[in-house]
Amino acid sequence: MGEYYKITVEKRDADDAVLLRLSFGAPAQNDKIVKDAVDALQDLKLEGGKTVLLNGPASLPVACALAHGLGHLFETVGVFDPKVSQYVVAISHGGLPVGALLPA
Repeated sequence: MGEYYKITVEKRDADDAVLLRLSFGAPAQNDKIVKDAVDALQDLKLEGGKTVLLNGPASLPVACALAHGLGHLFETVGVFDPKVSQYVVAISHGGLPVGALLPA
């Protein structure tokens, strides 16, 4: 598991989505954190599928790197928004429209 950034995977049985829990590790600058985040994502060996949901903190460089990697694997990428307590679809390849809300 990464020293500077951690990703754990959960399965949401209700909607067959993969839920990724994100968290920072030891303090570091983004040049180290973003590399650790990409490595952590690759270590999960995700097969892809219909929907992936992200929940947890991420710097902008980390969010971009994760979105890039996951956008190639999943039809829909949703990101948790604590203001509405739901996931907001941020990437869609023909599935749900961008901006759609998914229950937490």
